Amino acid sequence: MNTQKVKNLPEHIALIMDGNGRWAKQRGLPRSLGHKAGVEALREIVTYCSDIGIKILTVFAFSTENWARPAEEVDYLINILLVEFMKKEINELNRNNVRIKILGDIEELPSSTKKQIYESTEITKHNTGLQFNIALNYGGRNEIIDAVKKIVRMTLSGEIDQSNIDEDLLSSYLYTSGDKDPDLIIRTSGEKRISNFLLWQGAYSELYFSEVLWPDFKKENLIEAIDEYEKRDRRFGGVK
Repeated sequence: MNTQKVKNLPEHIALIMDGNGRWAKQRGLPRSLGHKAGVEALREIVTYCSDIGIKILTVFAFSTENWARPAEEVDYLINILLVEFMKKEINELNRNNVRIKILGDIEELPSSTKKQIYESTEITKHNTGLQFNIALNYGGRNEIIDAVKKIVRMTLSGEIDQSNIDEDLLSSYLYTSGDKDPDLIIRTSGEKRISNFLLWQGAYSELYFSEVLWPDFKKENLIEAIDEYEKRDRRFGGVK
């Protein structure tokens, strides 16, 4: 794909990175090594998105439902994999002008994880290149409920007039406040559902489902998704 020839390169791509466990199982490996391989795939995709001028990349790293997984796997995902990824990659991301933004309720996370999140977001907060959104302890329904609760409290206190409540107002209280809605949502591994991810923001997103398991997802697979996106006729509910 020659990005100079792409007329409508998506500004915001969102990724449901699915298939780490199945990738490991197919190879007789522990699930932890599947997640580790998934991090390597993520590194390549973040770099490529930055190189071709994607403005926002949002990845579904850990959902509110993932707490139901075995404790060892949860600990590996949050306390080891995520923290180590940020520690190892933060300097490279910063050099590449990437800004990190966290989407989700991070208060429930371990203090060491919150500390690393704070340091990473602080280091990159003034960068103007790719915005790298990491959805962590994130659930689309919870996000909407939290936003509604905030609006209700502010309405009752008189800070918000009920007549001013509209889509734009609610959007401003979501974790993605200030971000463009995703143009393209990609899910890997052949599953065809969005799993409580960006429910509000994805109302008019184009969906692309790849059969490739996430650890095997390369920039060539992303190019295929972008090529397919370019062929779509986005009408946003209207008629052209």
